[in-house]
Amino acid sequence: MAKHWTNCEGLTRRDGLKLGLGGLVAGGLSGALGAKARASESSASPKRHAQADACILVWMDGGPSHYETFDPKPDAPVEIRGIYQPIATQTPGIQFAQPMEKMAAISDDLAVVRSIRHDQGNHGAGNHYMMTGAPPRIPVGCGAFVSFHPSLGSVVSKEIGAPHGIPAYFSLPRMSRSGGPNFLGSKYAPFVVPDNPNNSGFRVRDVTIPSGLTDGRFSSRQEIRSRIDTMLRFNNAAVADPTLAVDEFYQQSLQIISSKEAQAAFDIHKESDAVRDAYGRNSFGQQALLARRLVGAGVPFVTLYSGGWDHHVDIFKSLDTKLPPFEATVAALIADLKQQGMLERTLVVVLGEFGRTPKINERGGRDHWSNAMSVVFAGGQTRGGQVIGATDRQGYAAVERVLSPENFVSTIYRKLGIDPDQMMYTGQGRPTHLVSDATPIDELMS
Repeated sequence: MAKHWTNCEGLTRRDGLKLGLGGLVAGGLSGALGAKARASESSASPKRHAQADACILVWMDGGPSHYETFDPKPDAPVEIRGIYQPIATQTPGIQFAQPMEKMAAISDDLAVVRSIRHDQGNHGAGNHYMMTGAPPRIPVGCGAFVSFHPSLGSVVSKEIGAPHGIPAYFSLPRMSRSGGPNFLGSKYAPFVVPDNPNNSGFRVRDVTIPSGLTDGRFSSRQEIRSRIDTMLRFNNAAVADPTLAVDEFYQQSLQIISSKEAQAAFDIHKESDAVRDAYGRNSFGQQALLARRLVGAGVPFVTLYSGGWDHHVDIFKSLDTKLPPFEATVAALIADLKQQGMLERTLVVVLGEFGRTPKINERGGRDHWSNAMSVVFAGGQTRGGQVIGATDRQGYAAVERVLSPENFVSTIYRKLGIDPDQMMYTGQGRPTHLVSDATPIDELMS
């Protein structure tokens, strides 16, 4: 039986998916096409002052340690600084932690923000805050999958849209805890690609015709669809009638199997062995390569999900294995985008929901810590070779140029030409700010 990664309170990925809308709406390409069909009017609005056309959000679920990545503290006591030594980067005066060798070699393309902090120290709340720019309205459990506000990807899907035949928002290989659309509706949920692109037989469901599928079976599916059509529709958005999510675009979902655009975007086998090797011949590496192909095809938002960063126990033993291939893949993604002339218009962001505790605990791990975290930006006309803000000498808290999740989210929106200061309306017609503090991080804006 396949293993399912758990996080703190024992909630598995499978449990999280049960809280979604199901494969047809939240994960299937037919559902994503519905999003495109229903978003056509809002997507027609031109972007204003966009510095980037797309964003790849690399999400390190669980909360990566700032000490062991981008904010080493060599002068702190050993029980705080840990076992990794700082290393020089390409940029004079900037140091990363020892395992970040590939990222250090491209630091002139990176902007590291060391001073984002918040007060949501559990996974459910921290994830929501960083993914939406809005703190949870009520206290939530550590393992909770909650949605009180639209996620970055869903807002981008609504505001920008995508080219013909391809959804606007992808999440690989799963949706993050708070990566959904909330009141925007299921049409702006991510298209999830759970399959492993590193497999030789990789293909995306709904994009190619399954082997053995006959015309008779197609007819049978259409007959089932005709029965769905007889169901009563409630066109008031406040009712959130789930059958609306499969209206209007059903024929599109059948036609997608012949879409040249979709097939070309997903055909990772067209990449050379050298490129695939550079990204890493593992699932995360090939998902990153697929993310690059998707933004190259015009997709404006891709979440690249990496789980397992919740290191309460034996953090160094885990990071010795986990960090080198991860950071090599992220470095390869940024370098490849640059080589292909795409980095200037593609924003890459690397983060988790918070950092880790200053003192190593009795189990050799670090616990949750929202007073300090590191977030990395590259591309999208972001000036590289800079560090923004700082934590104190021992890394306990952000103390210089202190920034919030609202500032972080507003920066991404501004980069993509979306106004974070706009009002949005829930299904009940209640007005709400997209971001309560729409101030971006000035050092990241060009």
